[in-house]
Amino acid sequence: MYNKLTGMGVALVTPFKNDDSIDFEAFGRLIEYIIKNGADYLVVCGTTAETPTLTEDEKDELARFAVQQNAGRLPIVLGIGGNNTKAVVEKIKTTDLSRIDAILSVVPYYNKPTQEGLYQHFASIAKASSLPIILYNVPGRTSVNMTAETTLRLAKDFPNICAIKEASGNFVQIGEIIKNKPKDFLVISGDDGVAYPLITMGGVGVISVIGNAFPAEFSKMVHLALQGDYASARRIHYRFTELFELLFVEGNPAGVKSMLAIMGMIENKLRLPLVPASAKTYEKIQSAIDQLN
Repeated sequence: MYNKLTGMGVALVTPFKNDDSIDFEAFGRLIEYIIKNGADYLVVCGTTAETPTLTEDEKDELARFAVQQNAGRLPIVLGIGGNNTKAVVEKIKTTDLSRIDAILSVVPYYNKPTQEGLYQHFASIAKASSLPIILYNVPGRTSVNMTAETTLRLAKDFPNICAIKEASGNFVQIGEIIKNKPKDFLVISGDDGVAYPLITMGGVGVISVIGNAFPAEFSKMVHLALQGDYASARRIHYRFTELFELLFVEGNPAGVKSMLAIMGMIENKLRLPLVPASAKTYEKIQSAIDQLN
């Protein structure tokens, strides 16, 4: 899995029509745009896809559509996670994974399990899955942080736990994982704004949100950093700093959906309880895009 998950993966948004249904035509355009502009792999039904607001049938439809549209060109990672271990395991067992390359599974949210609970949760998932598992640690959303000790324990105990998408923002923790991980275990940035410094520490890339809108530019930054051309990568990184902030100032994916709407890619539509970015933020995003271009 090492080569397949190196570089820039893109956490695909779910485009909606004004009637709240999924806009598969826009989804297809978006996938083509991302593939043709330097993405290394696609992430379908991650949290950026607004999966808590999607039905199980809609998630299955999105996965099938993405697989068909991709037509084997890039690896596909499928998000299957939640705060009910039994339900996640059952979903893995009953999903057609024949054309999926790996599973991304988020730390359980709301329940606030202990570290032992997190270990047992992911142990159950690893035992149930025939595919590689990418752990996803995002304590700002889940309300619990998976420590380096727990991540390393899982990485060493289960060979099919191949990577972690780290979005804790804790560089001491991330550094400890990189320093002590098994040789083939991958550390992937879960935050566009810290992808550059994380790669300089030994990370292998990013699962990106901004890559929906600017795949060519951001992929170039990631690959320059991976090649050790830190000066060139840093210049691109600093060009995006304002957009990094605007991405999340009113929540994800409100920021990136505003960017994509400005670019004419999708409707600026989210599902409740999420709402589009405010007019003030939208104007700031428009201005930042104009300056970037």
